[in-house]
Amino acid sequence: MSKTRLWVRALSATALSLAAVSAQAQTTVSAPPAGRLLASNCFQCHGYNGRSSKGFEILAGESASEIYNELREMRQKTGSDVGIMEAHSHGYTDAQLKLIATYLSKQTP
Repeated sequence: MSKTRLWVRALSATALSLAAVSAQAQTTVSAPPAGRLLASNCFQCHGYNGRSSKGFEILAGESASEIYNELREMRQKTGSDVGIMEAHSHGYTDAQLKLIATYLSKQTP
């Protein structure tokens, strides 16, 4: 067998091995918990996963319904009543607010 043919076979075998490893790696990676990406916007002030160390309210472990209701109330405000939290809350749907609230409620304070 020629060196070229051996080289082609070796490359083919390597490519197949890499494809198998890649497919296995893709199936073992899990998606982040529901609401995690949406809640990451809160982490700047309320701390990573809702555990603030900067004096802001700790959201981790709070009741999901309480967090959700507070966010909905903030979203109702308009005009001169609008602060940073009110502005943030306007950017989410009810379903997204529920995901955020549920995610933060499941975090350990």
